[in-house]
This record gives sequence, structure tokens and C-alpha cells, in this order.
Amino acid sequence: MSEAQELPRKGGYPNISYTRRLPKKGPTGIVMLAGVASIMAYGWYNVFNGIRERRELEREKMWGRIYLLPLLTAETDRDEYRRYLAATEREKDIMKNVSGWPAGKSVYNTDRYITPTIPNIPESQRN
Repeated sequence: MSEAQELPRKGGYPNISYTRRLPKKGPTGIVMLAGVASIMAYGWYNVFNGIRERRELEREKMWGRIYLLPLLTAETDRDEYRRYLAATEREKDIMKNVSGWPAGKSVYNTDRYITPTIPNIPESQRN
């Protein structure tokens, strides 16, 4: 048996391509930077608009309270006067047997007006 060495064909074998030729995947760094910057700009735009809107709502609430103050003061005064009359009537009824008792006289030794304190009694504890 004769042994023959295997040789390349005439003209040789073609060159083997060993360089990496991968396709580009995804956006470039500049495109990603521009995308992140645009998303952040949109977010900051919304933040500043929200701050401006919240400030306007707080201003509106403040002016609403300012405009309601005279109405609430008048309502409080009427309620205070009604309670004063009721307390004076109760005092007259309780002290009717004591001669010379001045019903409705202030217990304070001053000429200044002292705002009466109104106890807040829960409904469950009232008689």
C-alpha cells in the first residue's frame, strides 16, 4: 500500500475569514445620551409646572380663607351671643332663690372683654 500525502489542490485553499463582523446592536452612546437628556428635560418641565400649580392652589386657598374670615367671624359672634343668652337664662334659673344675685355679671375683675371658652364635649358623653 502506497501512502500518498494529501496535498492542497492546485491554486490552494481559499483564505479563512477570522475577523469579527457582528452587526451593530442598539443605539449609539450619543443617541442614548440624547434620549436620557430629553426624558430628564420632560420630567423637570413637569416638576416645575407642578410646583407652579401647587403654588397657585395654595394662593387660591389662602385668598378663599381671607374672604371667608368676616363670614366666619360673624357666625362665631352670633353663636357666642346665643350661648351667652342661654348661660344667663340658666344662671337666672339656678340662682333664683338667692337675693341680689346679678345674673350675667362677669366673673373677671376687669373691664376688658374676655372671650368665653366653649368646651367641646363629644356627642357620646352628653346627657
